[in-house]
Amino acid sequence: MEGDMEMKPSKFKRICVFCGSSPGRKSSYKEATIELGRELVSRNIDLVYGGGSIGLMGLISQAVFDGGRHVIGVIPKTLMPREITGETVGEVKAVADMHQRKAEMARQSDAFIALPGGYGTLEELLEVITWAQLGIHDKPVGLLNVDGYYNSLLSFIDKAVEEGFISPNARHIIVSAPTAKELVENMEEYEPQHERVASKLNWEMEQLSYPAKCEISR
Repeated sequence: MEGDMEMKPSKFKRICVFCGSSPGRKSSYKEATIELGRELVSRNIDLVYGGGSIGLMGLISQAVFDGGRHVIGVIPKTLMPREITGETVGEVKAVADMHQRKAEMARQSDAFIALPGGYGTLEELLEVITWAQLGIHDKPVGLLNVDGYYNSLLSFIDKAVEEGFISPNARHIIVSAPTAKELVENMEEYEPQHERVASKLNWEMEQLSYPAKCEISR
């Protein structure tokens, strides 16, 4: 166990994890979530996530918290009674709405990872991919493809490339792998290949309403 938790250097201080508020039907989803939490701990990476304490959200936050790393949960006030049950670990940031939630999660993070999840996870994942394509940030976006959960999504994206709706270079925005260790290692090596639409500073100030001193981009 001691060898498994050996500290490894990372260029990431905090990673934002998108995941379901349900545990899913397969035990492999829960196992992969805990594995990811331990991988973050082993690399001294803190967690930013959606603030719930149920489903995969609860598992990832507990795993990182138990490993001694800082956990930041960002959640709209109106969702707190429904999404937060039991004892929530770490720091909770209450925000006004879903847009502010995503902007705050992005501002706090150096990279993004999506675990299995539903509509909310997909919406968050696709938005940060779109933000990368537009030039809002150049942070890695990872997909933990547990048991091929995201195979259909990746096939759809490849179809969109084939049909000319996504450029081949923009396809490389998504970093995917079947295990947490392989995914984080690939994300450490990520370098953007796509062209940006506008400057990062313009996006930060005009689209995300960030003050000029805030850093959402690496």
